[in-house]
Amino acid sequence: MRFLARSSFDDPREDRMYNRIAMRLLPFLLVAYVVSFLDKVNVGFAKLQMATDIGLTDQAFGFAAGIFFIGYCICEIPSNLMLQKVGAKFWIARIMVVWGALSVGMMFVRTDTAFFVMRFLLGVAEAGFYPGIVLYLTYWFPTRLRSQVNAIFFLGIALSGVIGGPLSGLIMSSLSGAAGLAGWQWLFLIEGAPAVALGVVTYFYLSNGPRDAKWLSAQDRAVVAKQLESEHASQLAAGTGHSFGAAFRDPNIWLLAFANFALLGSTYGVSFWLPQIVRNLGVKSYLDTGLIASIPFVAAAIGMVLIGRHSDRHDERRWHAAGSALMSAFGLVVAGVFSASPVISLAGLSIAMTGALAGLAVMWSLPGVLLTGTAAAAGIALMATVGNLGGYVTPFVIGWLKQHTQRLEYGLYALAAVTLAGAFAMLCLPKLRCAVTSAARPQAGVDIIDAAPNGHGA
Repeated sequence: MRFLARSSFDDPREDRMYNRIAMRLLPFLLVAYVVSFLDKVNVGFAKLQMATDIGLTDQAFGFAAGIFFIGYCICEIPSNLMLQKVGAKFWIARIMVVWGALSVGMMFVRTDTAFFVMRFLLGVAEAGFYPGIVLYLTYWFPTRLRSQVNAIFFLGIALSGVIGGPLSGLIMSSLSGAAGLAGWQWLFLIEGAPAVALGVVTYFYLSNGPRDAKWLSAQDRAVVAKQLESEHASQLAAGTGHSFGAAFRDPNIWLLAFANFALLGSTYGVSFWLPQIVRNLGVKSYLDTGLIASIPFVAAAIGMVLIGRHSDRHDERRWHAAGSALMSAFGLVVAGVFSASPVISLAGLSIAMTGALAGLAVMWSLPGVLLTGTAAAAGIALMATVGNLGGYVTPFVIGWLKQHTQRLEYGLYALAAVTLAGAFAMLCLPKLRCAVTSAARPQAGVDIIDAAPNGHGA
């Protein structure tokens, strides 16, 4: 099975090697991210029932949906640095087991205060997961391949929407009242438990880096390590920052952090409120709500892979990321203006989600161009921290606007404005090219002795 475009390679053996790595890692990480994103946004479906059960207002729900990201942001940078220190497989497994247990614990919430506390703790537990995976992928793939690699990983967001909507609707409609539990309680139990099991599997399945990947031949381990070390040396020679402080001093990282704020804000804002948006279109059944809410994610799954491959093929990042953000802003405006027309509004949301996720996939290939080593770990975590503040701000703003105006479309306009600003931030970046010529990298057919010790990364 092919995950990476054939046009990305000059050497057939290198093509086979990186596609083998992709086949080993990406499906597993994709499933993990699907579970992660379900745990983040299933609260949007749970709200349809639990708001009445625990007395939750729209504004309080927006606050609770967003406070997750406060805990997430506080622990983001320390978590990524710990991953680099103790190894990826242990740290990612630890994150998944703890967040899964807390997600299941959400079923016992009885008051809005308890809801706020559990959402905050869930954010603390899950901190570092997705930036940790982004960092982990830099241990395996050179920068020239990362747009399409990131696009496959970020497919988890789209697939969670495709799977999660119908699944959440089915659980809430068919299990409500079973064993004395409400539908929303079953939702947290059924969608939280897999994270615990998957976390245990993660520890035994993942390798910390190429040098301890026993499923690769010694020659392939050496080639991957040498390519990444060569890229690392080239970055250092070009003045790329590698110390912890370099991440905070680089203005381009702050531009990317704001762009991440805008795109993640758009993604989470739509994801959290999509069930309510669909209900406002006149849909009554929980299952039908879930099925219709999955449509924007189906569109995004297709679009983000195509845009990611196009970006890698043309070795261009800035306009692909900014153009995707502009597309997202346009879709949000269309969804708001035509909120009374279900078909057009849903088409607008599909465009918005496609643009936001494609922009994220391309954008996340850039930190590895700007930073390396400890600076890359810190820079990725910094971008994720600022970005996830968007996950706090936008659901709360949408909830506040809806409660005070009774018009959900005003929240979509606010998201569009933020996303437009994110596109402008990416256009302020310098032109960054990621490709390494075939002459400058070791070929997969060249014998290289693997004498380096096992480690936590390349």
